[in-house]
Amino acid sequence: MKIAILGTGNLGESIAKGLITTDAITSLYLTKRDLSSISEYGDYKNVELTTSNLLAVENSDIIILAVQPVHLEKILNEISPALNDKHILISTITGFSIDKIEALVGQDKFIVRAMPNTAIAVNKSMTCLCANEKGLERIKVAQAIFNRLGTTIIIKERLMQSATVVCASGIAFWMRLIRASTQAAIQLGFDADEAKQLAMHTAEGAANLLVTTQNHPEEEIDKVTTPMGCTIEGLNEMEHQGLSSSLIQGMIASYNKISKIKTEQI
Repeated sequence: MKIAILGTGNLGESIAKGLITTDAITSLYLTKRDLSSISEYGDYKNVELTTSNLLAVENSDIIILAVQPVHLEKILNEISPALNDKHILISTITGFSIDKIEALVGQDKFIVRAMPNTAIAVNKSMTCLCANEKGLERIKVAQAIFNRLGTTIIIKERLMQSATVVCASGIAFWMRLIRASTQAAIQLGFDADEAKQLAMHTAEGAANLLVTTQNHPEEEIDKVTTPMGCTIEGLNEMEHQGLSSSLIQGMIASYNKISKIKTEQI
């Protein structure tokens, strides 16, 4: 695949790293205004560094847009004359709708929106994808790219804000739960490093159980919950204190906030 990443910041660099380590590229162009921070990537075979977005587009088939939202319109106007019927545009910019992109480059372009999360840095991102009508013809290309960096799911664009809460903000929510488990382990007698190891690997194991078995969480809960046992005692106390409702209400609050920001931007 001949790929260009326009805007090689934290997200763009994570994507680049994943593409290089999984040998997914025929060529890879990385753009940034200051190339010094990504100079190490110039040593890789078939990787080119440039400050010219136009040059990157002209030498690539797949264009991954990873710039700051405030810069996207300017960059789309800049590269639009170089776009042709081979190009696939993949935007990772939160809140920048397909309609807005089409208004700048045309409805006849293959346009895909991708919403990865920060776990992309370790090839474990949950990436949500959607596309315009034309882009649906090439969405499998985007899937192939992001499946190398984790897992993908195709959704309707109207759900992208919800996906931002569940998957992108969700990383922070799960980190807070792991932190709480770590604090509890310390109170139960483990030192800080041991507590963190116990909490994070137990969380990883729980997630992998569901990924592997495709069971409902309650099925796995039942396997470790015995009548009058310590697990059900702990679960009931957590629910009494509002664990599930707090998490749900927190995610709804996050969604309301992102909706308010979008409304204000419009």
